Amino acid sequence: MKEGNNGNSNNSEKKKVEGAHRIVNVHKSQIGKSKNTDGKRNYRTANARATAKQESRMMNVPTPRKNPLRPRSREEDKPVYSPEHFPLLTGTMEVSESKAKGRKPKHSFQGSVKVIPLGGLDQIGMNITAIETEDTMIIVDCGLAFPTDDMLGIDLVIPDISYIKSKIHKMKGFVITHGHEDHIGALPYVLQQINVPIYATKLTLALIQRKLVENGLDKLVKMKTMKFGQTVNFGDLKVEFVKTNHSIQDAAALAITTPAGVIIHTGDFKVDYTPVFGDQIDLQRFAELGKNGVLAMLSDSTNSQKPGFTMSEKTVGRTFDLIFAEHQNSRIIVATFASNVDRVQQIIDTAAKYKRKVVVEGRSMVNVISVASELEYIHIPEGTLIDIENLKDYPDEQTVLITTGSQGESMAALSRMASGMHRKVSIGPNDVVVMSSHPIPGNERAVDRVVNELCKLHAKVIMQDTHVSGHACAEDLKLLYSLVKPKYAVPFHGEFHHRRSAATLAESVGVDKDKCLMLDNGDVLEFTANGEEISYSIKEKVQAGGVYVDGLGIGDVGNIVLRDRQNLAQNGIIVVVLTLEKYSGHLMAGPDLISRGFVYVRESEDLMEEARVAVQDVVDDCLCTHVSDWGKIKTQIKDGLSDFLWKKIKRNPVILPVIMEV
Repeated sequence: MKEGNNGNSNNSEKKKVEGAHRIVNVHKSQIGKSKNTDGKRNYRTANARATAKQESRMMNVPTPRKNPLRPRSREEDKPVYSPEHFPLLTGTMEVSESKAKGRKPKHSFQGSVKVIPLGGLDQIGMNITAIETEDTMIIVDCGLAFPTDDMLGIDLVIPDISYIKSKIHKMKGFVITHGHEDHIGALPYVLQQINVPIYATKLTLALIQRKLVENGLDKLVKMKTMKFGQTVNFGDLKVEFVKTNHSIQDAAALAITTPAGVIIHTGDFKVDYTPVFGDQIDLQRFAELGKNGVLAMLSDSTNSQKPGFTMSEKTVGRTFDLIFAEHQNSRIIVATFASNVDRVQQIIDTAAKYKRKVVVEGRSMVNVISVASELEYIHIPEGTLIDIENLKDYPDEQTVLITTGSQGESMAALSRMASGMHRKVSIGPNDVVVMSSHPIPGNERAVDRVVNELCKLHAKVIMQDTHVSGHACAEDLKLLYSLVKPKYAVPFHGEFHHRRSAATLAESVGVDKDKCLMLDNGDVLEFTANGEEISYSIKEKVQAGGVYVDGLGIGDVGNIVLRDRQNLAQNGIIVVVLTLEKYSGHLMAGPDLISRGFVYVRESEDLMEEARVAVQDVVDDCLCTHVSDWGKIKTQIKDGLSDFLWKKIKRNPVILPVIMEV
């Protein structure tokens, strides 16, 4: 009897295991399937399937709800575009979509694929990568970069898309990993020249749509909201969206099936087991992809030099609770990234707990929180949020301000508060300012300046333990490399030393050293598969780099103009004005010297007079030798005055001769 019971028990356990395997093998994204009580699958009728298929092809974007945070737009300020503005566009390309079907058996690949980073390497920002086959091209992300200190007068830097335009006949769409500016910021500029559909997750697409509305492009661009686990087909490329965690919601990695194999683009990610909102990173799916075989992984490298695991965003919530408890008699001002919706949610939750009213300040902060609230990615308790106009109606100890400016941006809300330029908020001794971010490399001086200004106003500034990164540290990267087991590791997103460190981590968990590839922007990495044989080459280089945006001008400021601006900033300018008679060439007036940014004329009259005499001598020599070519005269004036000033005071200003004729 005991043996019989054991046998029944074993059979029962066996059935449970087999049932579990059947459940795992039925992917949740299959459409049109259901189960009866007897366990058999039923399928929809032909008409229902046709209807579902038609609906699956419709391009849809999230419909926002009305929200008091949403800023009003002025219709008359919007640029108006029509299809005639897109001469490169021969017609919007249709794509087919299907759901991811879960684990698939390994199979051999036949063909080649090119991976071409056009930005984002050896820099923080301007992420854009082309994935190209013989007949198809897609673009992963399309971000901008913010200008460095030597880019005088430049507002933004967007990627050079010359190569993409040369392959416009192959272009199928933009596939976006998440909604940060360094991944979506260039879309309004690029879509004016290359108009193809955009595929992204819900919050990401809503942020993109807000940008397109501001630029008058929303009616011309097709957009498709993707869910995690969904797959979209682009000819011989197929892209699956895989759930990850980051400092903004709805971040996705991309599993791209190509003729040469599966390429995983991680996007920006970290491993967060206890996210504030939504699910954890889908490590199971990464493991399934790794088991089936992955050709290459293009991985985030920003925090590769930091040991250990990236802390969960929830740890910041506990720190905020301690800060609020300790400063119950002070007004609290929190500066953070506008896109960090989870951080804002925790600040609002803590404010509600301590019965404080919340004010959201800063244009980008208002925009992002408006979109997140409309899509219910953030929950604001009723009566908690107030307008900044009503801030004066509440005592300091009952209010919290959530603001932009954590990176020391000169025109951000916190910087204006610190400098006394903000119209609604004045900083005082009863304020506690929490800097809830780490300075981005290059922004340290700007952040220090704002902190110093706040301290001069006797505010208390808290900078410790109020931020966790959204990028994977060393152990997170090793975990993902171990699950995916790529044949090739291609570190992306970071400076060279970040990417070199990520390559070392990949090597430590089993990737061959020779297959850890370090690329530069513009390199064409080509993988070729012939059955089980896989090879790679980096033979050519395409045009890549940055295009400067200055006001409404795009690309009209280049390196030569920047060099002139740098020279003007460092040395100033001298304008030399003289008047010549039309026919005789006699000097009628001048030369007169005008200085801007060179010396203060009233305190340097002797120097300016000596310089004028030096120019007079040069002009006299030209007229005596009957030089009538104005170009030669100007060259002689510049050379003579430049030599004089260098010998006299060791300065080299920009010299601009102006000759008038009467």
